[in-house]
Amino acid sequence: MKILLIGAGGREHALAWQLAQSDRCRELYCAPGNAGIEECAECIDIQADDSEALVAFAIEKAIDLVVVGPEGPLVAGLTDRLHEKNIAVFGPTAAAAQLEGSKGFMKDLCTKYNIPTAAYSRFTVLEDAKEFITAHGVPLVIKADGLAAGKGVIIAATIEDAEQAAEDMLSGTAFGQAGQSIVIEEFMDGEELSVFALADGKTVIPFSSAQDHKRVGEGDTGPNTGGMGAYSPAHMMTEALEQKIYNQIMQPTIDGMAKEGCPFTGVLFAGIILVDGEPKLLEFNVRFGDPECQTLMMRLDYDLLDILTAGAKGLLTDVIDEIYWREDTALCVVMAAQGYPDSYEKNTLITGIDAADVMPETKVFHAGTKRNKSKDILNTGGRVLGITSRGETISTAQINAYKAVEKINWPKGFFRRDIGWHALKKDQRNIATKSISC
Repeated sequence: MKILLIGAGGREHALAWQLAQSDRCRELYCAPGNAGIEECAECIDIQADDSEALVAFAIEKAIDLVVVGPEGPLVAGLTDRLHEKNIAVFGPTAAAAQLEGSKGFMKDLCTKYNIPTAAYSRFTVLEDAKEFITAHGVPLVIKADGLAAGKGVIIAATIEDAEQAAEDMLSGTAFGQAGQSIVIEEFMDGEELSVFALADGKTVIPFSSAQDHKRVGEGDTGPNTGGMGAYSPAHMMTEALEQKIYNQIMQPTIDGMAKEGCPFTGVLFAGIILVDGEPKLLEFNVRFGDPECQTLMMRLDYDLLDILTAGAKGLLTDVIDEIYWREDTALCVVMAAQGYPDSYEKNTLITGIDAADVMPETKVFHAGTKRNKSKDILNTGGRVLGITSRGETISTAQINAYKAVEKINWPKGFFRRDIGWHALKKDQRNIATKSISC
């Protein structure tokens, strides 16, 4: 098969790395790719939002399957344009991608099909939003309706903060067009996890879990980012909890989307919060998470190309009982540019990646990187590397990952030193309990 992968981040490097291992993968292209993806695919100088050029390239190369990594092209309708040319795509249509592209659409769907989530209201007028905030009190969660690179969510602890967030969004100051409509919802307190499923329009199958670290600072402090690290599987996931999430959230969503006339094909990524042990939906994404995808791809023990092809062609029932996962835990530490998620310097030199990449059970996934004329690695973005390791336990995976991080020399970069701390804390409690019982 000839495969075209869309995107340039760590998620896409992880997908390319897995796809390239398939015996069925004859040619693998990535548009636009990055310095790491160059090792396993031919990178094409076409941006992910250039639908016209991507479709033309897919026709020219007789591409058999297009895999869309980021959400932007999906919301913009790339899948629809490829379908018009009879090209198979793993990724939802624009109508189905509204699950991520519009927080309001997602919340309305939840209400209609009794999917457990936070109570909410939608606003386009600031005065109406302020009246709601005053009437309901805080804490509240203020969300930009549209895409905001994972940053369009403000948890407001005071009335003043809530009103300011609503004003910043609705005025266009904070998130531009994405904030012209907002969702204000109740604050739910609990531990969060990421749950993944694959869908082909009618069938939905589990695709493991993860827990990510969105905050920039250790101990989950500071502003939200695109993700500073993750591990998989999530420590709180059990068979009973997984079944509840699929019965109450995933399957009703796929069924509901089909009833609404926009069947969903692709990755359904649910942000879940456990409130008194019960799962509630925080948000949907319509693609793999980043850096969660890196941990999933390190654990997957099955041909990814077979899975995605089955999904694109409505044949997930053919693989539903055959997807295997390594029993190990995988953990990803993100190295980011100093100053991220605010302003940061680009084109700074990074060395030592090769030394980290050969560490046992480890892979360094590139995100915002490029090579200069001397073939040196430079950063082009805020989140730049995802050092991902496996281990028999969360502790071993963490040790392996940070040993690899130590091999990398990047004076202009930084990373969190506590990735996986929720799971480690649970392990320590279990060990303490066993010691007492002995």
